[in-house]
Amino acid sequence: MPMSNLASNQAQDDSVKLAPPQPRFFLQGSSDVESDRQAQSHSRDTSGTVSYVETPPIIPRNATFGNTTNPFSPPGSTLSFGSSVMESPFNTPGHHAQNSSSSQFPFPDKSGVTSRATSVADIGRISSNFGSRPSTADVQSNRESTTRLREAFASPPPRPLTMASTAPTAKVKPSRHKSTMLSSKDTLEKPWLKERDPYGRIAYFITYGVMLIGIACGAIRCYFGWKNVPLIKGNLCLVLDEEFNSEEGVFGDNGTFFREVDMSGFGKVQVIYPKFEMTTVSSNNSFVKDGHLYIAPTLTSDNLGEAAIVDGYIYNITGCTYNITRGVQYTESSQGAATSASNAISDADFDVEAYTKACSAVSNATTGTIINPVQSARISTRMGASIKFGRVEVRAKIPRGDWLWPAIWMLPVDNKYGAWPLSGEIDLMEARGNGPNYPSQGTNWVRASLNWGPLTWLNAVAKTFGAWPLRRGSYDTDFHTYVLEWTEDFMRIYVDTRLHNMMPVLTLNKQSFWDRGDFPPVVQNGTESIILNNPWVNGTTAAPFDQSFYLIMNVAVGGTNGWFPDRAGDKPWLDGSQSELLSPAFELDPKDHF
Repeated sequence: MPMSNLASNQAQDDSVKLAPPQPRFFLQGSSDVESDRQAQSHSRDTSGTVSYVETPPIIPRNATFGNTTNPFSPPGSTLSFGSSVMESPFNTPGHHAQNSSSSQFPFPDKSGVTSRATSVADIGRISSNFGSRPSTADVQSNRESTTRLREAFASPPPRPLTMASTAPTAKVKPSRHKSTMLSSKDTLEKPWLKERDPYGRIAYFITYGVMLIGIACGAIRCYFGWKNVPLIKGNLCLVLDEEFNSEEGVFGDNGTFFREVDMSGFGKVQVIYPKFEMTTVSSNNSFVKDGHLYIAPTLTSDNLGEAAIVDGYIYNITGCTYNITRGVQYTESSQGAATSASNAISDADFDVEAYTKACSAVSNATTGTIINPVQSARISTRMGASIKFGRVEVRAKIPRGDWLWPAIWMLPVDNKYGAWPLSGEIDLMEARGNGPNYPSQGTNWVRASLNWGPLTWLNAVAKTFGAWPLRRGSYDTDFHTYVLEWTEDFMRIYVDTRLHNMMPVLTLNKQSFWDRGDFPPVVQNGTESIILNNPWVNGTTAAPFDQSFYLIMNVAVGGTNGWFPDRAGDKPWLDGSQSELLSPAFELDPKDHF
């Protein structure tokens, strides 16, 4: 071979060897400086061994990394074909091979294509084939490159704060304010931790001991209170059970109830103390309808006219029952007056004046007498049923209307101890028809009482009465049950439940009513002195409530006995007035009934 060609070929080979290798993979946008810095991370010495400075080589990747390509196609870094030197996987960075001239594993050279350096990291290795020796500057450069590579694996710097991000706030423990009452010492003295109070344990046992004693005493009190509740013992025999299914069964010849007809207020009428209503036999004032009994007051002027009530009219009531009811018993204190329906009065006993007052009335403007302005009803079981000890239960709804006076009460069949109130009166329920705003207890109150006393004008009702209010509502809006429980030992009157006692429970077997009344030995009636005697001396401790009583239901209107106090609720009359003609203007609603 000629020398010129040899020299030319030698120069060409040197130029090929000195040409920088082209990386098989590259990153777009990377600079040559970065490539040089990465190429200096390792090198070869003249002995052909690989010398790593500090870190293994890093092969940069381009954006097309991971795409599937033909492994046998010529890569972009191929410089020549047919060269006898072939870089194999053993000559790649990371594999230490001493002889790589003949080995082409794992790809034998079939196409004659020879690939040069596989990465930028091979620059140092190629440069070592010329016998170059790494200098101190090269080592220093390699160390700086290693530092930069390590910085590439460090955590990224924190991002600057933006409006969408907030700086992490550390939880700050608030300082606890110290009380100014504490001393300036660091530690507070707690003497109770050093030495226990000897009286502390005693106080502990005393406190809880008293609590247990209180609970035990309360339980004992509740037990004996429950055990001592007076109840009716034994079985009761049914005397009367009326459901008001038909008017014939209630008011017929053999009916349960008897209409009492009277104009005198049953003996209490005087010129200066008149009674406002008369009780009639008319079905306008008492009737049965739809399983209910109705007692409805009406105005007398509807039948007679207003002028007839005030002056110049004589009214005789139809069906007067004076001969049976004997109105004289309410006005005279005679002993042993006959009151039972079986006792017919004789001509010698007939009282013309009392009969006239009970069965007729005359209106006279000169004398100030009027005809009763209201008509109502009063029904009783006088002719049908009576009891001595037992239980009475009435379910009723009171009427609503000013100056109405509904009542459920009982009177003795025979006045064994004398005229009223010597023989007693039991009021299961009394009420006022005025509304709840009435200052003297309106329709939201019901009252129970016992009337008894040694004289007709000496009544000890103030010692045996009571009332029960309905705090949410009134008794005229619905039906309520009024109950009397009565034995020789006790008497109880309540509404709906025993917890609603309208009157305190009376014990009848321990104290007589004479002792209960605490009456004086002598009373003064005007200029007359009256010595009081015990009218119940021959009875039991329950006298006068130790005899048979019958049931009465009625609706009274007005009155001058004080049931409606003067100047309460715009009352249109005065109880003690003697100079003014009494003619109250009543306005009754058709729904005002009992």
